[in-house]
Amino acid sequence: MSSYYLFQDVKKCIGCHSCEVACKSNKGLPAGPKICEVITVGPRLVDKQPRAAYTFMPCYHCEDPWCVAACPTGAMQKRKKDGIVFVDHQLCVGCKTCMSACPWGAPQWNSAIGKVVKCDYCMDRIDRGLKPACVTLCTTHCLHFEKPEAVRPIRRERYARAMAALD
Repeated sequence: MSSYYLFQDVKKCIGCHSCEVACKSNKGLPAGPKICEVITVGPRLVDKQPRAAYTFMPCYHCEDPWCVAACPTGAMQKRKKDGIVFVDHQLCVGCKTCMSACPWGAPQWNSAIGKVVKCDYCMDRIDRGLKPACVTLCTTHCLHFEKPEAVRPIRRERYARAMAALD
């Protein structure tokens, strides 16, 4: 498991895709690969009004990642210090085995470089004490990036605010 947790407050997300744009810009990605994606759910009727919800889909940095196990060259790796799963592009031969192995579709094909790319939580930014680009540039601040132990208090506080609004 990663030492970090990236989660979305679904109620705040408006589906603007600014997280996707920030990610692509930060990584210099061309059209095509999306290493994080906002999925539209719906629309469905809520109080007789059509409503859609939006789900943020990054890499989940699995505890035992299938993509790492499947990679024949060792290009797909998991950092020991924090559990971030990333691609070493110097070792990647573009075989796409990791793409087939991942049940979440996190590894994506980048035809511009002929190699696989994936969310690495912007580990270059993390190493400098910053948050991932998607979190930093999220328009509605619905994305949160924390250590797992900090997540529970954030969710409790959010639940308490929701309950207070019902009173």
